[in-house]
Amino acid sequence: MGASIEPRRPAHGSPVPDDELFIVRAFAAPAALVFRLWEDPAHRVRWWGPKGVTCAHFTHDFREGGAWRACINSAQFGEQWQGGVYREIERDKKIVFTFAWDSGPSGGAESVVTVTLAERNGMTVQTFHQTPFANLERRDNHLVAWSRLFDRQQAYVEAIAEP
Repeated sequence: MGASIEPRRPAHGSPVPDDELFIVRAFAAPAALVFRLWEDPAHRVRWWGPKGVTCAHFTHDFREGGAWRACINSAQFGEQWQGGVYREIERDKKIVFTFAWDSGPSGGAESVVTVTLAERNGMTVQTFHQTPFANLERRDNHLVAWSRLFDRQQAYVEAIAEP
């Protein structure tokens, strides 16, 4: 269990470019449940945002071509709106969507997020990939935020998973 949050080498052995982010997380829960946490807004609002942040709004049309929209809120940064479009959905296995902040340092810069799920040895391995980033600083800021968001996702999914 836990996270691998450092940039890593892709399977072919070449270094990860500076504009890519990989995060791997293993959950003590079936892939169908982890997928449902992405699919169901009632679940997603409970973990969508880093520690100390609340998800004040989350809506989506969970289908290929469907849009999603969210607002996270924190004492430090206030309201932060984000959204995108689902490009590919393969039940219990893969979700591909665009991601863009409305404002801020990364405002308007669209990236593509790919989440894959695979069951291994009674665990679900979630691999998260996001690209491109304008620079290392933007990538590393997202690394910290996504990692904290996945901490919340992990705690939530494992709390509701059947033993």
